[in-house]
Amino acid sequence: MPQISLITGGARSGKSRFAEDLVRSWGGQPVYIATAEALDGEMTQRIAAHRTQRGPGWTLIEEPLDLCAALGRSDGQGPRLVDCMTLWLSNLMLQERDVTAALEQLLVTLAAQTSPVVLVTNEVGSGIVPASALGRDYRDRCGWMNQKLGAVADRIDLVVCGHPLRVK
Repeated sequence: MPQISLITGGARSGKSRFAEDLVRSWGGQPVYIATAEALDGEMTQRIAAHRTQRGPGWTLIEEPLDLCAALGRSDGQGPRLVDCMTLWLSNLMLQERDVTAALEQLLVTLAAQTSPVVLVTNEVGSGIVPASALGRDYRDRCGWMNQKLGAVADRIDLVVCGHPLRVK
């Protein structure tokens, strides 16, 4: 079982379901680290749908910003699934945090983990160029983050139309 896995794909590609199945296949108590916050009704519904999809039996940690602390607290408890990295990045940006420092700290934290970690992220580079400067900055930062995570990942899967393609 790989120590760090990166699962990527477009919106509604099936990447979260694939990641959940992967974590469950390793046995032990699965841990779900959620970066989403229910800030409005639509997001509340999305979170509820994800909970229903993954079903019972998961330990849930809700952590929109301090991902390193969540990984540290949960290490040794079983395989972890972090969903989703691009949402974590947008949370940091909206809170005007130092994204570069947070990502560097995350890379150090990932290297120190003893239990497997599966990271879900959106593949953002295949779409149109965003019209706003903020959108372009976000897309660029997501791309750089994904490259850095891909460099430390033992395994990378791209999910397309519900089907995973092993990249690394």
